Amino acid sequence: MFDYVQGIVVEKQAPLVVVEVQGIGYELLAPMSTCYQLSIGQGPVKLFTHWILRDGCCSLYGFLSLAERHLFRELLRVNGVGPKLALSILSTMELSVFVQCIELNETARLLKVPGVGKKTAERLVLELRDRLKTVQIPKVGSGQRLGVQLVSSAFEEAVGGLVALGFKSSEAERLVTKVFQEGMSSEELIRLALRASL
Repeated sequence: MFDYVQGIVVEKQAPLVVVEVQGIGYELLAPMSTCYQLSIGQGPVKLFTHWILRDGCCSLYGFLSLAERHLFRELLRVNGVGPKLALSILSTMELSVFVQCIELNETARLLKVPGVGKKTAERLVLELRDRLKTVQIPKVGSGQRLGVQLVSSAFEEAVGGLVALGFKSSEAERLVTKVFQEGMSSEELIRLALRASL
């Protein structure tokens, strides 16, 4: 229905982003890889969109790159994967890392994504192995990141800090993602994540 929207970011509460286009505010759900790159008042920004109508409710999803949107759509074709899990995968792993996991059958790494269990990980590898060969994504180590810095160093340090405190990697990433705001230090993120875990 919509291929993309281009306008000013007027609200951001990940995963929700509101982009105003000629006086109309479009509410989009976006992966963290997109949210991290946006700030209120920024514009014009161009988000490639995917529209979903389910149970009478409409949802619009937004992505900074065509590769992200393409992978999101491929994930939705996998049995048992809905929009929420697809966003979780895009928010947790770099595109190139995810593709590498699929190509090399690294289900153990996929299990680190919140919401992905053993059966889902195996299904992702089985159903996506051939389909992802057409996705234009730089390989790991190529030095390219599609122009998107997926996580800040503070984010990574906060996750590492929580793991050192005894949290599982997937739980640490979930908690830090929940409280993350641009400009926060790793200490602030750890403190807020610990509070959120109570």
